[in-house]
Amino acid sequence: MHWYEKLNQYFPVEEMKSQEHMETLLRERSDIYHKDEGPNHVLMYAELDNFVFIDYFFVSSNARGQGLGHKLIEKMKQKGKPIILEVEPVNYQDSDTAKRLRFYKREGFEHAESIGYERRSLATNEVNKMEILYWAPHQESEEMIFEAMKKTYNLIHTYKDEHFYGESYQPADEVLTFNEEPDSQNILDPH
Repeated sequence: MHWYEKLNQYFPVEEMKSQEHMETLLRERSDIYHKDEGPNHVLMYAELDNFVFIDYFFVSSNARGQGLGHKLIEKMKQKGKPIILEVEPVNYQDSDTAKRLRFYKREGFEHAESIGYERRSLATNEVNKMEILYWAPHQESEEMIFEAMKKTYNLIHTYKDEHFYGESYQPADEVLTFNEEPDSQNILDPH
């Protein structure tokens, strides 16, 4: 099965970039946008000077529990830069979201409680809320993570968006917010 189909079957439509968008990123932004693919995984990520952003991370169900996800995250950690990713908020009807959060907590990720992320999906026209997780090897601040997310949003998420989707996504300042006194709970530490 083609790498895009694997991702498309696993991720909700509102989170997916078009195949054309992703292939264009791989071709035109090959300096920063990368694909790591194997028989049981697809990892799409952007590596910039001071951080790594994991765009999509898929491990096939028949390979889960065998340490493949851990090995891939370790490979990213070897770069010695903060690692940032977006996850769906916890959905207690979907055991996958809880398992995913437990996995990232085991891998040493933290929840960026002060960063808000809400974007209107061009596919569904609904507002999609995401949470930001990060691994900070040098105790990088959430402010640094916030700035990295804005950069990612502008360089990757909205790259040629009007060309691919016929309209533009909202500007980063509308989608990403920073609140020094967050009112959300830490999704990696539910009580």
